[in-house]
Amino acid sequence: MNVSLQRSYRSKNGNATFVYKVTGKASDLEAFRSAQGEYYREDETSGDALWFTTRCIGQSGTLIITSNGNIVPDMSAFDQASSIASQYGGNFGQELAKQAAQSILGVTPNAAPAAPASPADSTPTSEDVVEEPSEEDLGEE
Repeated sequence: MNVSLQRSYRSKNGNATFVYKVTGKASDLEAFRSAQGEYYREDETSGDALWFTTRCIGQSGTLIITSNGNIVPDMSAFDQASSIASQYGGNFGQELAKQAAQSILGVTPNAAPAAPASPADSTPTSEDVVEEPSEEDLGEE
């Protein structure tokens, strides 16, 4: 079953709660409904199955129903990223972890700002040209 983030909100206890739309084959959705039991919820407008969690898993993810009937997100990508980052440690490991987290969460890193042009690279405009005052402007003859 696949999930996609629909919204988030703060619960009455102050916890961040993430709401995901659940999609999949009819048999998977029926298994989801059964596993959720009294906690099964659907979107009032679309009728889509919803999964509520206090753990953000990114913009999208996959759900697994365990052998004892619990619904859990597939966290294998997070586990792999953590393992790789810890293998290298230091700044390199930190950079690997950052890139992996952005990838998993579906975040596109911001482009680096453009370097300012050096004076040699720029062509002066009429606003950039400052004229020296003439003798006439200074009142001298």
